[in-house]
Amino acid sequence: MLSEFDLIQEYFQRPHHASRAILGIGDDCALLSPTPGMQTAISSDMLVEGRHFFAGEDALRLGHKSLAVNLSDLAAMGARPVGFTLALALPSAERDWLAGFSQGLFALADAHNIELIGGDTTKGPLTICITVFGELAPGRALRRGAALPGDDIWISGTLGDARLALAAYRGELAVPLTETEHALAAVRMHTPIPRVALGVALAEAGIAHAAIDISDGLVGDLGHILKRSGVGATLDVDALPPGPVLATRDLALRRAYCAAGGDDYELCFTAPAGARAAILAAGGSTVTPVTRVGTIESRPGLRLVDAHGAALDLGLASFDHFKS
Repeated sequence: MLSEFDLIQEYFQRPHHASRAILGIGDDCALLSPTPGMQTAISSDMLVEGRHFFAGEDALRLGHKSLAVNLSDLAAMGARPVGFTLALALPSAERDWLAGFSQGLFALADAHNIELIGGDTTKGPLTICITVFGELAPGRALRRGAALPGDDIWISGTLGDARLALAAYRGELAVPLTETEHALAAVRMHTPIPRVALGVALAEAGIAHAAIDISDGLVGDLGHILKRSGVGATLDVDALPPGPVLATRDLALRRAYCAAGGDDYELCFTAPAGARAAILAAGGSTVTPVTRVGTIESRPGLRLVDAHGAALDLGLASFDHFKS
């Protein structure tokens, strides 16, 4: 039987290499060396079995997603990742599960050149909590409260395939997905791509005002920007870019899952109309599709319209952990 410290040493302690951490795993605290003149961005996300992922979820995919959802928060602020901690509660210390989880976790960490610098493990219901640390120049953060009337609203990537995969798992679809379609849509649900490079490009160039990552559904997440900024918006629902599998479905489903599907982990951001060429260039340089989908307005409230500008009453709501 693995002890707590054997578990950490065998699956989570690796040779120290990151330039920011003076001291990593193995002591009471990690020691980070901030880059002079930079601010630190910190975010935490918790994933609980049965709430955020299915019981028996593939461990490798879960390792990836656990870090990806946290990196997505840094992306929304425009911060470069520096390191992360992991707090892990496990029902039992199973070697195969730990090997898969750590493989998925470190593959994504290595892709972003960041290091696991500490954390904790205990026995309990499967719960994963990661805290990420990033850095950015003062005054460059893409805050939720910085949208201005006249700004364009942009979306990175595509929306809705993650929600479509969830609906297929739950048997909610009137027309079921084929096995191939479900596998393709499920990639977006299980292994989202954090848009760190795009977020950093937007922040460092100062071409975007406000941003948020789309985790609970666009309508609700955009609503956070509107509330914090004291503005309203018109959103062209038919301009929202559906994922490749959702794009084959009927219009009503495309609208619902693009606008309020959740689990997309794309960026929603606002920027002045004069920045359109620069935003397209940032998308190109980071190999990230970007789509203009609406306008920030001074009049409060979120107005949903179709491709012709006609009002839509879709009755959409985003995910809420204490209501859903």
